[in-house]
Amino acid sequence: MSDSIAFAYRISALTRRCSLLLSFAAAVLLFASNAQAQYGAQSAGTPVKDASALHPPAGARVAIVEFSDFECPACAHANPTVMAAAATYKIPWVRHDFLIPGHLWSTQAAVNARWFDNNKSKAVGEEYRNQLFANQPSIFNLDALRKFTEKFAQSHGVSLPFAIDPQGKLLAEVKADSEMGARTGIHQTPTVFIVTANGKGAPFREVPHVDSDLYLTIDQALADTAAATKAAPKAAAISCKVAGARGWPKSSLRARKVAAALPLPPPKPAEMGIRFSRWIRTPSFIAAFSKKSAAARKTRFLE
Repeated sequence: MSDSIAFAYRISALTRRCSLLLSFAAAVLLFASNAQAQYGAQSAGTPVKDASALHPPAGARVAIVEFSDFECPACAHANPTVMAAAATYKIPWVRHDFLIPGHLWSTQAAVNARWFDNNKSKAVGEEYRNQLFANQPSIFNLDALRKFTEKFAQSHGVSLPFAIDPQGKLLAEVKADSEMGARTGIHQTPTVFIVTANGKGAPFREVPHVDSDLYLTIDQALADTAAATKAAPKAAAISCKVAGARGWPKSSLRARKVAAALPLPPPKPAEMGIRFSRWIRTPSFIAAFSKKSAAARKTRFLE
């Protein structure tokens, strides 16, 4: 009887232990799934569904496009690296808000940043974003955020109103930005892309690890767009040279080469003949021809 009781006790203890282990494992899996976006856990890559947001601003060859959340620790870690890369390469840095559910103050911080964009300058708004990430550990709730924001505004000579977004327009912009990220396929923060215009490679590349891959990805994008730029003819510069009768090349051969490089139809043979005949009557051509003829006669005399 005592053996049966001892056996039953051991079975009960083992059951409780297994139950605790299973509960712990479930909690770990749940935490990992919820924190994937917040802590930037790397995946196989973002399955881009809509690439309409992945392009550089007008006039730029290469740009950085980032989706982030102000309470994301991984975003705070990556921010100095991305900021330094944008300054080093002198390329645009396009930032999008991608809100993580459950964060206490990141939505209001995004609204505040847009308020500084509109009421002070875009540069001040960008500085506010960088300072938020730099001081992230000390901002633990909305009250702390308000105190931080008031201090930042005061240091820049700005009077912060009691109601920053009374009509909710800025909040609507933040939510629209986050929804655009969801349509793109973003599922974690930070997600960083290097985007290009008129390059020979892919129009956008995701940076797997900001610390180790950001500069390499930018270098590759710049190389791709530089090659495409060199291959394109400088039509505007050549057009200036060939505009007008005096600007045309001084030989029919050069005229054909220039015309072939332009996205314009080549001149007609008759027109080229007229221009060539005008050129051979110029003093420079006559002088060159006379000098060449004299040299030829001298050579025949010596022979």
